[in-house]
Amino acid sequence: MSQIVIISGSPSAPSRTDLILKHVQLLEEKNGFSAEYVSVRDFSADILANARYDSPEIEKLSQAILNADGVIIGSPVYKASYTGVLKSLIDLLPEGAFKNKPVLPIMVGGSMAHLLAIDYSLKPLIAILKGQPIQGLYFIDKQIDKTDENMPLKDMELIGRLNNQLEQFEEAVHKEKHFRNR
Repeated sequence: MSQIVIISGSPSAPSRTDLILKHVQLLEEKNGFSAEYVSVRDFSADILANARYDSPEIEKLSQAILNADGVIIGSPVYKASYTGVLKSLIDLLPEGAFKNKPVLPIMVGGSMAHLLAIDYSLKPLIAILKGQPIQGLYFIDKQIDKTDENMPLKDMELIGRLNNQLEQFEEAVHKEKHFRNR
């Protein structure tokens, strides 16, 4: 069974980003993956603000990522980028934390104006950590039904895009895992 880590960069609860990522977790588990869900809200302000990279919580996350076959990372768009609290968390991970791992970036924004936030902010962050970014998905707030946790997407085109990206991610995970086990 392949292991993935899902990281939510949303500081808000409830959150449309979390709705999408929890839905993705459910889909991946149905597809035979074991998924660990981590939110920036799982870490105290003390750990994040004081750069406590040696805290047990950060060490546990680092180990989970090291053992994972792939990573899915999501964030709402804040000021045309990912959230600052996500950056604080990522800064505490070891250099190359995503090395040779397929990483699916997901962002949720208020409009199409920040569609390129994935390419200009989240993908470079993934590259710095030596991950292999998959194309990624961008959702607009109003496309997400926050009243339906089980099926937050209603638009068939969006569902198709999500399924396509998950399929690409899964193929990359299996390919990388096969390559490592040779």
